[in-house]
Amino acid sequence: MFKKSILIVTLALAAATAVQAQSTPSTPAKKDLVVRILKLQQPSIEGMARSLVEQPALELLGNAGSALPSRVAKDKQDAVAKEIQADVQKYLDETVPLVQARAVKLGPTSIGTLLEEKFTEDELKQVVAMLESPVFSKFQRMGEDMQKVLVEKLVTDTRATVEPKVRSLEQTVAKRLGVTNPPPAAAAAPRAPAKPASR
Repeated sequence: MFKKSILIVTLALAAATAVQAQSTPSTPAKKDLVVRILKLQQPSIEGMARSLVEQPALELLGNAGSALPSRVAKDKQDAVAKEIQADVQKYLDETVPLVQARAVKLGPTSIGTLLEEKFTEDELKQVVAMLESPVFSKFQRMGEDMQKVLVEKLVTDTRATVEPKVRSLEQTVAKRLGVTNPPPAAAAAPRAPAKPASR
């Protein structure tokens, strides 16, 4: 949430200025600045790639967790759950590095091209200065803390409103499916985003 990198801001600015500005000519100086920006943004690019890989794995884990009680004998559920977690971790270990490497490789011909076309040399210098600023680095490092404190307050603040809506939705869906005794609400209120599998 708050940890959105300047890369996203830069791309949003590029998209906004695309309507107003013509492409600016590329120069060797602009190319060098773009290389610096991409190098500074490599952790963010790799993080985006990791999220893309983790998302289906997290969904699969959630679906498996829901299906486990009805599909696996109770005495085998813990063992099967551990096997599934190991399978997911193997997938992450094998796939995350591949997608990260590809994202970094595609950076110059995607993000880099966009930056060169839509930003002047002076604007690129300003972006580099911002990315290299110690204050901006400190702000980025606080991203998780800022997100955590907001999510905690948001969950507390909206729980009383959301819980009845979740129960009502569950009852409505259960009726549509012909289920006479729907299970109690699994999630009583909005929760913090699930943590990805250990890295």
